[in-house]
Amino acid sequence: QVQLVESGGGSVQAGGSLRLSCAGPGRNFRSTSMGWFRPVPGKAREFVAAINWSGSNTDYADPVKGRFTISRDNAKSTVYLQMNSLRTEDTAVYFCAVRGAVDPFLWTRNWDYDYWGQGTQVTVSS
Repeated sequence: QVQLVESGGGSVQAGGSLRLSCAGPGRNFRSTSMGWFRPVPGKAREFVAAINWSGSNTDYADPVKGRFTISRDNAKSTVYLQMNSLRTEDTAVYFCAVRGAVDPFLWTRNWDYDYWGQGTQVTVSS
C-alpha cells in the first residue's frame, strides 16, 4: 500500500501564494507520474497538474497555466505544487496522486492514478 501525505494547504487572500507538498516514500514513487487534482461540484476530480518520473515533462490545466508550477525531488520522494496569483476559484481540497504502474510517461486523467493522498484544503478569500 502506498501512502501519500500532503501538506502546505491554508488560507490566503487573492493574489497570494501557497506551496503544497506530497510525500510518497517508496522506490516506485521515483519511477512514475505524479499528479495534483481538485474536486469539481457534480464531477470527478479535476486535473490540475502532472509531472513525469524524471521531471522532464509537465502539464497543467488551462485555468492554472502560468500561475502554478509542479516539481519533484525524487531524492526526498516529494512532489510540490507552487501556487501563485491565487484566485477565489482556486479554493478546493487538493489531492496528490501516484500511478501504480512504473513508466516514464505523463498521465493527466484521474483514472490513470491508483493511490491518493488525504487531501489538503486551500482557501482563497477576496
